[in-house]
Amino acid sequence: MMVYPARIYRADPFEILRKGLSGLPTARVSSAAAFPKLNIWRTGQGAAIVAEMPGINPQKVDITVKENLLSISGERAQPDCGNDARWMRRERSYGQFTRAVTLPFRIDPENVKARYSNGILFIAAGLSDADKPRKIAIKAG
Repeated sequence: MMVYPARIYRADPFEILRKGLSGLPTARVSSAAAFPKLNIWRTGQGAAIVAEMPGINPQKVDITVKENLLSISGERAQPDCGNDARWMRRERSYGQFTRAVTLPFRIDPENVKARYSNGILFIAAGLSDADKPRKIAIKAG
């Protein structure tokens, strides 16, 4: 009679799952990949959006609004370094970009203003009339 060694496992029901998944590549979503970086806040009349876009020609940027979706798209041109240049470090990305943000309210497309200064895009987006708060008058008796 042959005796087989027995292996005793800890009472961890997820150990086999962790071992099985340990060899798989993990997908990490990082906000570092999102371009341009945005700050968004709501005001009483709408929203303010600030986008960091250094080195972007403002004439090559498109802003579109549809209901509650605001999209910023454009292109960052690659610098002309010449044919004999060798990159030592390349951390900035180049090419076309699109960033879309869904807001928790509808935007009035006729009430959106944008300006660009020192690599920063400032957007003021007004609320749609349907989403603006209304004061209700109370009638007596």
